[in-house]
Amino acid sequence: RVNLIESELFGHENGAFTGAIKQKIGKFELAHKGTIFLDEIGSLGLDVQANLLRILQEKEFERVGGHRTLKTDVRIIAATHRDLKSQIQQGLFREDLFYRLNVVPIRLPPLRERMEDIGDLVRYFLRTAAGEGLGQRSIEMSAIEKLKGYPWPGNVRELENFVRRLSALYTQDTLTA
Repeated sequence: RVNLIESELFGHENGAFTGAIKQKIGKFELAHKGTIFLDEIGSLGLDVQANLLRILQEKEFERVGGHRTLKTDVRIIAATHRDLKSQIQQGLFREDLFYRLNVVPIRLPPLRERMEDIGDLVRYFLRTAAGEGLGQRSIEMSAIEKLKGYPWPGNVRELENFVRRLSALYTQDTLTA
């Protein structure tokens, strides 16, 4: 069984698996001499992790179903919401890959840990919504304070969708508490 992510990242050859009716160039081949962003790297299976490690160490890979070694030179930026050190202890994430990727770690705290950003984010999302034709809106400070009282478990995406919903459904020009 071929993992869809393997086909997306590394590409595949014609006939490599059911449904592979033509050759597909993968993201690593397309990103040669550039940068690739891998979101939720903590969700990748160990087999894909091994292929990523090969790319990082040897700068080479094979397409799914392929026999030819391809070269690539890419910078990888990876993100995850998972605790990779815990994943390593559980045998779910390769320690060698972790240290290869962990060159410049950046921790972006969840929105609930930086409530002071809510006002700026809401105003930005209101401008974006206005640019998409959802109407020009402003927001009262009391409404922003009310938003700061919610923990935002869906993080910034939840706040963005909430503001878009308000922009689409609220008929007043100013959002209030």
